Amino acid sequence: MSKRIETVCVQGGYTPKNGEPRQLPIIQSTTFKYDTSEDMGKLFDLEADGYFYTRLANPTNDAVAAKICELEGGSAAMLTSSGQAANFYSVFNIASCGDHVVASSAIYGGSYNLFSVTMKKMGVDFTFVSPDCTEEELNAAFRPNTKAVFGETIANPALVVLDIEMFAKAAHAHGVPLIIDNTFATPINCRPIEWGADIVTHSTTKYIDGHGVTVGGCIVDSGKFDWTKYADKYPGLCTPDDSYHGVTYTERFGLGGAFITKCTAQLMRDFGSIQSPQNAFYLNMGLESLHIRVKRHCENAQTVAEFLAANDKIAWVNYCGLPGDKYYARAQKYLPNGSCGVVSFGVKGGRKAAETFMKHLKIAAIETHVADARSCCLHPASATHRQMNDDELRAAGVSPDLVRLSCGLENAQDLIDDIAQALESI
Repeated sequence: MSKRIETVCVQGGYTPKNGEPRQLPIIQSTTFKYDTSEDMGKLFDLEADGYFYTRLANPTNDAVAAKICELEGGSAAMLTSSGQAANFYSVFNIASCGDHVVASSAIYGGSYNLFSVTMKKMGVDFTFVSPDCTEEELNAAFRPNTKAVFGETIANPALVVLDIEMFAKAAHAHGVPLIIDNTFATPINCRPIEWGADIVTHSTTKYIDGHGVTVGGCIVDSGKFDWTKYADKYPGLCTPDDSYHGVTYTERFGLGGAFITKCTAQLMRDFGSIQSPQNAFYLNMGLESLHIRVKRHCENAQTVAEFLAANDKIAWVNYCGLPGDKYYARAQKYLPNGSCGVVSFGVKGGRKAAETFMKHLKIAAIETHVADARSCCLHPASATHRQMNDDELRAAGVSPDLVRLSCGLENAQDLIDDIAQALESI
């Protein structure tokens, strides 16, 4: 029986059998016992399903990954220790030294630094394009060695809404997959796979957890990209892997399982960015209320955005739920039920005024976090995007006066009252 998304949030991923725990068990064990070496050997050869070491896989983690996979409409998924690890793995699983990736310039500062600095040192080159580029400009960014396209459904913190269909069309025309970070929208408000995305990532630290208790990430594969059609471009998936006795992932696991199996068997094995089973358990508790929480976050953010837009001490407001917003029409297409609980705006008076305003907030705390049950705010140019120069900041849609306010689950009028009194301090 097909289940609607609200039911999947509550009951997806884990179905107890007769007499088993009703709640998802925490399998807090590093290792698993087997009767014979032959039994364990089949696991190492990827010839049998099972668990032998939690760095590669764990039953608690797999149940939560399966729930997120079902929410996104994918074929396979895996948890990671953070959203950064998820984005790194999603790209590095198919792009290595000498390869090239096209990415939207309006992405989270940590992702931009990962791509432009750290992965560049590893020999992977990135071309950053404006999320508002034309099809011609986007197509011009591709090279013969391009292996993927990367973007965010809703950019953090610029709140740019990506034209997923256009980016998917360009990616597929050049024979590469589109990777979409869906952290801000969550599968409640957007399922990128339905718009052409091939791989979806999440920082589960944000709305999926929703309570600021556990750092984590997730990668979901749609199972729709035909790696075998471009076998020369993706030898890691389409030719024998010597480190696993010559297994060819696309042959053994099909299009639905090849990407995630390789990501687990190779990258998780070698880099070890595993999410702990305890954190996965907390994550599942957050997922059970995701469909309720996201709706309230969006309602509060819409109310706050409308108040800010009408306030004469505010220079500008970015929120795609406002009819006059640059991305309003695009949001109506991709995010008809709401976008996220984050509002970006500028305070008249620039950086100094923004810092004064934030210092006087009483409900919203200054944090590097976002998408929490509790409201919080940040000045990205001084924090998450601090490593960028002014040109890079502008390309990412981050101005020196930008304040990112993450509206929590509090009373909307209390949030407005708090903002109003803080603005009086300027």
